[in-house]
Amino acid sequence: MKKIQWKWDGWIAAIMAWSAFLHFYQIGNSGSNVYYTAAAKSMAASWKAFFFAALDPEGFITVDKPPAALWLQALSVKVFGVSDFSVLLPEALAGVASTWMMYVIVKPWAGRIAARWASFVFSCTPVFVAVARTNNIDAVLVFTLLVAVWMLMKAVMTKRLAWLIGSFAVVGVGFNMKMLQAYMVLPAFYLFYWMTAKTSWKKRTGHLTMATVVLLAVSLSYAAAVALIPADKRPYIGGSKTNSVLELALGYNGIERLTGEAGPGGRMGADLNGRERSTETSGITAPSNGGDNGAFPSEGAPPSMFGAPGAPPAAPGGGMGGIGRGEIGDPGVLRLFQLPLAGQASWLLPFVMVVAVGWVADVWRRRQMTSFHRFLLFWLAWLGPMMVFFSIAGFYHRYYLSMLAPAIAVLVGAGGKRLASFGTRERRMAWLFPTALLATYAFDTWMAWQYHESLPTVWPMAVGFYGLAVVCLWLAMEGRERWRRIIYAAALFGLLVLPAYWSLTPVLYGTNSTIPYAGPDLRREGGAMPTAGMPAGQDGRWRQGQRDVRSDEGIEHRDNHSLAALVAYLEQHAGKTTYLAATIRATEAAEMMLHTDRAVMAMGGFGGTDPVLTPAKLEKMVQNGEVKYFLLSGEGRGDNELVQWIKTHCQEVPSSQWGGGQSETFGGMGRGGMTLYMYNG
Repeated sequence: MKKIQWKWDGWIAAIMAWSAFLHFYQIGNSGSNVYYTAAAKSMAASWKAFFFAALDPEGFITVDKPPAALWLQALSVKVFGVSDFSVLLPEALAGVASTWMMYVIVKPWAGRIAARWASFVFSCTPVFVAVARTNNIDAVLVFTLLVAVWMLMKAVMTKRLAWLIGSFAVVGVGFNMKMLQAYMVLPAFYLFYWMTAKTSWKKRTGHLTMATVVLLAVSLSYAAAVALIPADKRPYIGGSKTNSVLELALGYNGIERLTGEAGPGGRMGADLNGRERSTETSGITAPSNGGDNGAFPSEGAPPSMFGAPGAPPAAPGGGMGGIGRGEIGDPGVLRLFQLPLAGQASWLLPFVMVVAVGWVADVWRRRQMTSFHRFLLFWLAWLGPMMVFFSIAGFYHRYYLSMLAPAIAVLVGAGGKRLASFGTRERRMAWLFPTALLATYAFDTWMAWQYHESLPTVWPMAVGFYGLAVVCLWLAMEGRERWRRIIYAAALFGLLVLPAYWSLTPVLYGTNSTIPYAGPDLRREGGAMPTAGMPAGQDGRWRQGQRDVRSDEGIEHRDNHSLAALVAYLEQHAGKTTYLAATIRATEAAEMMLHTDRAVMAMGGFGGTDPVLTPAKLEKMVQNGEVKYFLLSGEGRGDNELVQWIKTHCQEVPSSQWGGGQSETFGGMGRGGMTLYMYNG
């Protein structure tokens, strides 16, 4: 490692332009996750909602994540108004900035060429592009963790403790974005500093202890602040069983992801009383694959009640594109190499595995580790535990695989450069680079072939033959370094053709704004996937016009007239109640709040199962004039005691009065459609 003089780099400028195109092109028409969009609107309108990341401006319940990343969306809404563009802007900026951070991190340790390739590979990670084009918060989290990596590297290079403390503090900020997901990088952080810091083991122990104390202090700062506020003075912590941020972190956003309790078949698939779970979500019924395919996503909003895109189309390999086991497949060693996950971030994993072999062989040959070896070890330690988790975890979403992108990019960019050098420096390891190429081209060809219904067969054939040609040329040009440099670049470009196209698919065809993914199966006849919402007008109301929604039966034309009619009816008849209406789940409440400035109560939180209210508490709120109208979907999933209280004590409002019969949007959703109830005392 040596000090690098920074100067203009035309190649990285081109890579940044490519990244900016992927993340910004038509993001205003990309649609957004209404669950987070409604929260951002509420947070921009109320300081209480802002601090707690409340779904509604009155602060009844929070979203199921801590607020740090959503603060950025709320600030953007405050500046630009409520629109898809405003809530997607922070994620798009984070996507481009992360591409730049890859270059900044790699260059001092592996040189400019390796840094360029790492940045380019990162920009071509399909699932990262897909999630960064939504307002799911993973892109901001990845950028935050990359800033922490840069600070960690500075701590080693400058031998200054402050950089180490700052690095762990930034990881703590990441914890307050997506909780334990941010901690997945910590094994790499501890290992790297322990093996790289040039000081005694006692000082290293002390330094890491101080850094850990700061990490925990920053991580728990929000949880501590919430715990100090009386429960009746703040929102209920959505997603938790005990109204606790710590329980949310360790349970729903922690261990329950590993065990699968947070997903279909777990507590998110059943109501609080242990009744048999429904396989409905807002009218989308998941196909059954041996009983494993649940239908209730646990992250962000479920498919829309009011006409926003529903579940993604069927993915190759069976199952719904974005729901349950059909989204992530079955746990196992080869899970990341099989559909439906392989096309999201695994294209270059065979190459990375050969890099790992080369790393071991090179260290064994030298009988020591250089600074470059330690740098690669950091990224291997980043990647390894994540691969294990994503291979065995019971439930997560495909876009979580964006966490793999930085490590894969560095190991290909920097590790590939080392593999290619073995041909001249160490002939006994000259076979590693061509082996990496053969294995990766073969895997990519096989992957592309799995999508033969969505992708012309010429693609996998062309990639396969190109790979064979590149390997043959590499072997034929032994000893001709100038030609090998050209072939090296051609080989890596060839490896990135399919990932780059996969990364373009969310840009060209759109993606599911709630559970994003990438792939040619996103392609639609006649244009991109419909948006989840259109920019708000001058009156602050969310404009959603007629759009196409693809279902198993084909294209259905649905409009939002029923929702607009419902909101107009409620605004006219609800009076001065605190809440315009109440729903069981957050989805209906979120979409209604994008059409009004009044608060809508999500009585059961995101999934309708949070134990926020009892019938007695609800009755007290009704008698106090806080809420008068209740909107139930289907058969009233969630806490059936609340549903029964509503049906017993409230009067059904004929749909003809509030527009429920104007559109199949309502009549076709759920087993019982949409029903409005009114409490009349």
